[in-house]
Amino acid sequence: MDEREKLRKFRELDDAFAQALRELEQPDNTLDIPTGPPVRSLAALDEEERQKEREAMFEHRLKTLMQDYAQPAESVSHLLETLKALGKIA
Repeated sequence: MDEREKLRKFRELDDAFAQALRELEQPDNTLDIPTGPPVRSLAALDEEERQKEREAMFEHRLKTLMQDYAQPAESVSHLLETLKALGKIA
């Protein structure tokens, strides 16, 4: 590539960069810039982890109770559906 071609490509790149900067400076500009997935806060991640722990503890306690009282999953499911229909649980 000769010097003229390099200079032409550099100018094109410089012009494109200058145009992008001008667009960013416009207050009413709605550029569609890809940013990737949303970033979750540490508090949200901690809450999600606590929720998973609560769900795991509940499931463990429920299985233990089902074993202690010799109740099959279908019976417990029916009981929960009945309680939910009566508005006793959310």
